[in-house]
Amino acid sequence: MTDTPRIEVTVAAPADEVWRALRDPALVRRWHGWDYDGLDDEVRVIFVDGATEEADGHAFVLSDGDRFALRPVPGGTVVTITRPPRGTNDKWEAYYDDITEGWTAFLLQLRYAVERGNLAERRTVVLDGRLRDGSSLPAALGLAAAADLPVGARYQATAATGDTLAGEVFAHAGNWRAYTVDGLGPGLLVVGSQAPSPRHPAGAGLAILTVYAVDAFPALEGRWTAWWASVSEPVTVSAD
Repeated sequence: MTDTPRIEVTVAAPADEVWRALRDPALVRRWHGWDYDGLDDEVRVIFVDGATEEADGHAFVLSDGDRFALRPVPGGTVVTITRPPRGTNDKWEAYYDDITEGWTAFLLQLRYAVERGNLAERRTVVLDGRLRDGSSLPAALGLAAAADLPVGARYQATAATGDTLAGEVFAHAGNWRAYTVDGLGPGLLVVGSQAPSPRHPAGAGLAILTVYAVDAFPALEGRWTAWWASVSEPVTVSAD
């Protein structure tokens, strides 16, 4: 009941700029989650209708109890999400760890979007689930060796999709690794694992590929989704 995880990322930008990225729905949709038909509604429900700003500073609380706070530091801004204690929201309790991991990944996307993406419009490919052969998603994407490289190191890998991935290690955050992808704008690939949940009772991998080179997106999306459909297990939802 007292477990309140804190998720932090330091963004190399002034607090006012980061605040706009968190509070303007048109900007939130450029880093939050991934683009799909319901994204604008999701952003509105979470960040507009479901958010209460605090009077004394750059902070707000979501309807589920997640608190976002900004703190200026030399060279940038620390963004901290403090999660509510376990057991305070029966509706989302089964997804507690899943949500914590999701916020961790999304903060990496926020940092990249502000620092390097100029908060531009993006397209995304999402791989969510488990491979039928039991292998890890990072390994299937050719990133097993890159996982232990230090932040800032260069990497190159050939993904199972046939794509060459090359760039730098952008960030490490718990179970998550983030890599820039030179040929996609450059883009960002965030790869990690999710704990068992009703959607994935045995746990799962998650990869979010953010693409700014939109002309290349349709063909890339086709390759990645076709490969994923051929190797992944279908999503199953456990009974309550």
